Amino acid sequence: HPLFALGVEDSSRRGAAVTLLKVNDDDINDSDIHTRIIAKSKQLLGFEGLTHPNGDFERGLDVARYVNTFPGTPGDFRLWIGGIRPVSDIRAVLDNLEYAYNRAKIVVVEEELAKSGVKFEASSKVDSRTRKDDLKRAYKVLIADLVGLKFDSDGNPDPSQIKEYIEERGGIFHKSTLSEVDNLETGKIHFFYQPDLSRAEEILPQTDQGQYDALIAAATFFPKESVFNEGGVRIGAGTGNMGSASWGGGNGTGGSAPLMNTPSFNSRATAHMAFKALLKTSPDLDVSTLHKLVVDKDFDTGKQLKDFPTEKIEGKRIGIVGSGNIGREVAKIAQAFNMEVVIHARPKHKPWIESEGFIYAPTIEDAANGADFISFHTGLGAPNQDGGKFENEGLIGESVLNSLNDGAVLINYDRGEVVNTLALDKVLSSGKVRYAAIDADMFKNTDSGEITGPMAPYLDLEQKHPGKLELLPHAAADTEHVSRVEGAKQAVDQIFSVIQFKTVINLKGDLPEGYKDGGANTVLGVGKVTKQRLSESLEDAEFLATMRRTTEEITAIWGALSSTPNPERREELIKRYGSQLILASNTYASLIDSGGLKGPYVE
Repeated sequence: HPLFALGVEDSSRRGAAVTLLKVNDDDINDSDIHTRIIAKSKQLLGFEGLTHPNGDFERGLDVARYVNTFPGTPGDFRLWIGGIRPVSDIRAVLDNLEYAYNRAKIVVVEEELAKSGVKFEASSKVDSRTRKDDLKRAYKVLIADLVGLKFDSDGNPDPSQIKEYIEERGGIFHKSTLSEVDNLETGKIHFFYQPDLSRAEEILPQTDQGQYDALIAAATFFPKESVFNEGGVRIGAGTGNMGSASWGGGNGTGGSAPLMNTPSFNSRATAHMAFKALLKTSPDLDVSTLHKLVVDKDFDTGKQLKDFPTEKIEGKRIGIVGSGNIGREVAKIAQAFNMEVVIHARPKHKPWIESEGFIYAPTIEDAANGADFISFHTGLGAPNQDGGKFENEGLIGESVLNSLNDGAVLINYDRGEVVNTLALDKVLSSGKVRYAAIDADMFKNTDSGEITGPMAPYLDLEQKHPGKLELLPHAAADTEHVSRVEGAKQAVDQIFSVIQFKTVINLKGDLPEGYKDGGANTVLGVGKVTKQRLSESLEDAEFLATMRRTTEEITAIWGALSSTPNPERREELIKRYGSQLILASNTYASLIDSGGLKGPYVE
């Protein structure tokens, strides 16, 4: 190759797993410029991408990892070979390296020309690919919650996956406070990891003057006096804890900075935990007693099994209030158990709810009517400026709870305040509700021991109705490692997008002036089907061809059956094409699910 040579000239010293390459460019004689070009080519091969002096941006190709040579070894690039490779692979990787090198060379030459006053106009097409950040500035982001829930060798929660991800993207990770770091590198986004922040008196001294530009948080509540002028991302769906006035509080209304969330990353984890609460109660087989009898060798299946009747949940009715990401995931699980699923949501959701085989309930009472189980997924809603409460506080009261079947199970893995605890007290006493599973925040004053937060009133209920409640400290989704890590990665991506390009992904609330709405980014199959997802599916030629073939088969066979009123002719068609029809139908359904194309659609 005219541009590359092997870094190690002595063949006996070359490794089998790693090959070192050096660049021989006759045009470049300055070693500093050579080093800059190599560094920028690696930015293009990775996540960070290239920024031209005029602000034009070339997105990172995300095709390379660990391409730096080891300290003290010859060469510019390290290639992981790991054995014999076909010639076509070697040509392809050299072509990619040459492309990245030449693109980086252009940027470095432009930077040198800019020193002499030579400038190039920015691209006429202004979009998310044009950098909008100040390259002479160091941006500072506070990470205020754990971003890894597995333990390291020292027994501490391990943030290393997010640290590596930030560094791959060209950011810098600090396991410290801002005040502990001097001389921040400009042109970079710096992330400061402080997962132990909890109370306002700990938070405000570090945030009340806009010391940090942006925020990533999961469960920690940030008061309105905290200032983040570039925006904030909540790891998760609800944003009630994001109280900063910078974006107008938890609903993101009226602020100057954007509020974002990472919907769907913990939706399935939360739904799984909510359904686990249901399965603890039903089917109501007394497993612990049976286990003890078996271990004590004190049971005869033929004689005693009749003493332990049970009832399956198949066919039972579950009311679900709210059809957002979590509510829909709970509904899908219940549907898999062949339960009768009734969902209450705003009327605009009715056709989409019914299109997935669920029953639409116009009111919350309709969802509760005759239900054996009820699960809430509405969030707190907008704050009431006059009363100081949120829209959905106390939403579930006596009229809803008394509509349930006798002996129903209530699951509130949403927000503790949604259920009126006085009404819950009454139905627990009457037997209308036999069990309530609650997952809500609780806070403890380290000095006085006082418990506050939405869990507080449920503690009194548990004392009054022992054995009828299961209380968790809002832990349903916040203790699942994979969801937290993937949500944190998405949050990091959104921070890069909003700072570097003024493009807001997963906007919550109002879009501030000067920003562009970049749409939603969710986990495949969770939440709404977007125009972007539909467009992406069309790029897969094999997927598109299979979808066309199966839908044509389905349409042709059903068309033939529909247009033939003769029963004998229909029987003949079923005998000939029945297997093909069901096979095509199964294939179509599987493709829709695997492609993330099932659910409500949004532009």
